[in-house]
Amino acid sequence: MLELVANVSLLFAERPLLDRFTAAAEAGFAATELWWPFDGPTPSEREVTALLSAVMGSGIPLAGMNLWAGNMPGGERGVLSQPVHTPAFRASLGVSARVAETTGCRVFNALYGQRLPTETPEDQDSTALDNLAYATSMLGTNGGTVLLEPLSVGLNGAYPLQTVADILPIVRRVRELTGGDHIALLFDTFHLANNGEDLVTAIDAAADLIGHVQFADSPGRGEPGTGHIDFPVVLEGLWGVGYRGAIACEYVPTVPTLDTLGWVAGMPHLRGIA
Repeated sequence: MLELVANVSLLFAERPLLDRFTAAAEAGFAATELWWPFDGPTPSEREVTALLSAVMGSGIPLAGMNLWAGNMPGGERGVLSQPVHTPAFRASLGVSARVAETTGCRVFNALYGQRLPTETPEDQDSTALDNLAYATSMLGTNGGTVLLEPLSVGLNGAYPLQTVADILPIVRRVRELTGGDHIALLFDTFHLANNGEDLVTAIDAAADLIGHVQFADSPGRGEPGTGHIDFPVVLEGLWGVGYRGAIACEYVPTVPTLDTLGWVAGMPHLRGIA
């Protein structure tokens, strides 16, 4: 059965962030995940310790975390492909490695970065490959996997990765460069459906390169049942290609979080809320 994970950057928003890990455990989730929780790439010792204490005190694992992705509130969507941010990105990986060592977290989402008018696409793609190889080598020593994610067109600026077909060649190239399998696709139903992908076809195309799955409905990014995605069909497709990882709830609740969980009951191959 596939375990259910709460993305605490979006779920339980009625509580302070560090209280949400315990809220997820109390609600019956098997694990948690979150976006990069700090203001910058190199947080203070106090900030890191507070996060680790909250995670470890919840009694459930941390399944995933985003790597530092620049100024997300200001509109940035990752830094992998932006040479000016490479030193800060690589410095931030020390924090991610510490999170991995302390919590057992093994999945790290790396946003690619928007196209810049001051850099050629070729130079940006070369920078991204170098940074991905660096990150996968560093986090892979603890069994970690770096994820690449398509994002919705029209909502994320000049972000170049929009489909599974955009992601898979990069995943394969980094695996070739590093000689390992510590990079994979993050299959996000909201972004892919928003971009017009047939989700079952995309699952079949990616198959064993899917490293993590996030659920939100489309349109709207609400909980399953608020849009048009057929989640039982998606789950059957994932199971059929051999996916046995987690299913993360990365949606924006339309009502209080606990009232959004009715969709879980009866879903195929998905372990229910305990």
